Amino acid sequence: MANPTDSAVSSVKSDPKPKQVKEAIVEIVSDSGEGAQKCGQSLGAISAKMGNGVWTVEIIPAEIQPPARSKAGASGIRVRMGSGPITNMGDQANLVVALNEQVLYGRIDQKAFKPGTYLLIEKKWADNPSEDIRNDYRKSIRKFKQLGYLIHEIPMEEECLKIVNDARKGKNMWVLGLLCHIYDRDLEIASEQIRYVFRKKDQQVIQNNLDLLQAGYDWATRNLDIHYSIPPNPREGDHVVMNGNEALSLGVMAAGIEVCSMYPITPATSATHAMAETMESAGGIIHQAEDEIAAIGFAIGASYAGKTAVTITSGPGIALKTEFIGLAVMAEIPLVIVDVQRGGPSTGLPTKVEQGDLLSVLYGAAGDAPKIVIAPATIEECFHYVILARKLAESFRSPVFVLTDANLATGVQPFPRPVIKPDWFAPPLDQSPWKEGLKPYDWDHATGLSKRPIPGQKGGMYTLTGLAHDEDSHVAYDPAINQRAAESRSRKLAALLKTLKKPVVHGDEEGDLLLIGWGSTKGAIEEAVDRARDMGASISSLHLHFLSPLEPGIKEILKKFKKVKTVEINYSDTVGDPLITKENRRYAQLAWYLRAHTLVDIDCFSNVFGQPISPYRILKMLEEEFDMKFTEDI
Repeated sequence: MANPTDSAVSSVKSDPKPKQVKEAIVEIVSDSGEGAQKCGQSLGAISAKMGNGVWTVEIIPAEIQPPARSKAGASGIRVRMGSGPITNMGDQANLVVALNEQVLYGRIDQKAFKPGTYLLIEKKWADNPSEDIRNDYRKSIRKFKQLGYLIHEIPMEEECLKIVNDARKGKNMWVLGLLCHIYDRDLEIASEQIRYVFRKKDQQVIQNNLDLLQAGYDWATRNLDIHYSIPPNPREGDHVVMNGNEALSLGVMAAGIEVCSMYPITPATSATHAMAETMESAGGIIHQAEDEIAAIGFAIGASYAGKTAVTITSGPGIALKTEFIGLAVMAEIPLVIVDVQRGGPSTGLPTKVEQGDLLSVLYGAAGDAPKIVIAPATIEECFHYVILARKLAESFRSPVFVLTDANLATGVQPFPRPVIKPDWFAPPLDQSPWKEGLKPYDWDHATGLSKRPIPGQKGGMYTLTGLAHDEDSHVAYDPAINQRAAESRSRKLAALLKTLKKPVVHGDEEGDLLLIGWGSTKGAIEEAVDRARDMGASISSLHLHFLSPLEPGIKEILKKFKKVKTVEINYSDTVGDPLITKENRRYAQLAWYLRAHTLVDIDCFSNVFGQPISPYRILKMLEEEFDMKFTEDI
């Protein structure tokens, strides 16, 4: 393949034989509202349908409508495509399409690119009527060349206007065609994807976008000498392609949950948008309440009536729901609570990722309020863990938290098409007469469990209360009764723990360093560990899915390593920073929790950059741990 020029040139025939690569990381960045995310999501779906592994990460500005052509206004998506399974966003991008040059600066600050990264930049700004914009453009192009990026100036708007009157509403599909040529994507699959994306639009809109796709493809064929092929990974059986919120929505219906009560909040809302398209036809309802408090109250009412409900929210919503969560614990009402975590505290970073709610959901309630907490690590698990959550909620008469985050919520990944199983669904309500003499909270001494009466059962009537109560649900402040009730609610976690398997170590079962993670960090941690192991480091990893109760055997696993460290996307102090010492340091949340449970001196590596953690950042940390070089300097 010939060396790229500094700018796009006309009539350069692309090499008919694309260069084979194992993977590629592409970013499409623009101002908000220009369709960059739709372009990237389509590219990811096309690649997945071709048999490639895929992971996408949305790039969302913190403001709803940031200033155009601004460093803070970058909106877009990252798409990682590979021959094998892809589990995380990867390191630096290989190629970037930018609809203006200013949005690239924020990505550069985040070390998203490296010398040799292709930047395909909208050329129209070079001839803008504003002298300031023209000067900014020329200055940026010079700067990008100095940083070692390979620049191609692309007349995107000019080409789009040959087909549509408003390039802003078509440029993303023209760019999709451009990328389909660069990465040797199947144009027929791409066309079908466009028909699906615009299926609710009229035929002329669909045809315009198909024409734009073809035009972008043809222009790249004539003008660009960047051409790659990513061989597919053979798969067995049918696969589906979706993001984590879509997987959650399908999991709700697959679990037989018939009521979802919510109040819109980023980044959880799209889960209910996806559910809204099919929930009613599946026999369920979505209730949009007037606020978060009303949403969980409605869900608890539905669950009390016998139909376990789900409420979906994010961190600020959890804060508002706290008192009702305590009611569900005290009254022992099954309930599924999905927390799609984002940056905090308060309103925090509404569009950014964080794993900041672990301690909040574990301990954020008055008194002792034990509840089950599970955390999917993949998009596929977002589907299956809702099914698991409903079963656990009903079996243990408890609220069950499913902790996902913005990375899983918006990331797109293929996984095997689930085969529906009858035991996923909720069983019919038990309306047989209540056994005479059986109390509504007849706690088993060994397990803390009790049979739950369902409203409508003859003889099963009882008064539900959030006050301290005895086995008959009578308000009771007797010391022995309150102690017995608290022991029973806690013992349910011990009973669940007896059913769990010991977590599996990724790598050797003993060594110099063990990294521990939870949630969406799994792919990045394991990729970094594998790369470090290939270079001779004695390192392994452990990923936790059950956080309350914790999985068994963890302490025994930790003892086999010289050092243990968590990797998390939440805040921790750095020793050596002003006033921070080993004694007063605040640890990342899982590290804090595990130190208390195991009494092992567990270190932590974390940040609150608002971004998914990358293998590169983990490897940079490991370079200090092992005094070895694992990465190239950027």
